[in-house]
Amino acid sequence: MITIPEDISQKYEIHNFRHAAEILGTSCESDFAEILNALHEFKITTADIMASGGNESNIPKIVSQLMRPSGWFEARIHGDLLVTVTTHGEHVDTREITIESFMDGHKVDYVKNEVAFDLEWNSKDQTFDRDLYAFRAFYDAGVISAAVLLTRSESLNAVFKSLGIMKKYGASTTWMGKLLYRLRAGRNGGCPVLVFGITPNVIEDWPHEES
Repeated sequence: MITIPEDISQKYEIHNFRHAAEILGTSCESDFAEILNALHEFKITTADIMASGGNESNIPKIVSQLMRPSGWFEARIHGDLLVTVTTHGEHVDTREITIESFMDGHKVDYVKNEVAFDLEWNSKDQTFDRDLYAFRAFYDAGVISAAVLLTRSESLNAVFKSLGIMKKYGASTTWMGKLLYRLRAGRNGGCPVLVFGITPNVIEDWPHEES
């Protein structure tokens, strides 16, 4: 049983699919520790939330500043599939078929060793389908053992309403409610995925809930 540090549990809504936390904590321990450290250091302000730019706003830049120095970089995979067909008749006949672009350029923003990490702050919710399909492709190809996805918790809606910007962060954008049903439906395939939802406790200039 892997225990998420208490300070992380207080700042994020956490969901564990296909034993991702256990795999990360045992098989990818050092890389998982870097992610947890980045989540510990991750802080935003109400000004960051109110700034324009969607997934090009300050918040993804803050995440990159935390991840890139430790060697987490964008990775893309592409591959052809070679299929061997063996027919057993009077003679054994073997032929090969190549399916080009069987894996066609799937991209993840942060990959290191056998772990993938991505952030979805305020894109269209269909972006989750792309992310989960990419995680699945990386996993099926043997590139990663598990993935971590950071997005908005529903609890941030109270902040958005108080700031008068709820319309900017609408129901059809990337937030936890749009992600969980996709994961429960298995759109990540066999890939283990650990999800962290950003709560108001990450906001420096906002009253924090008592533990």
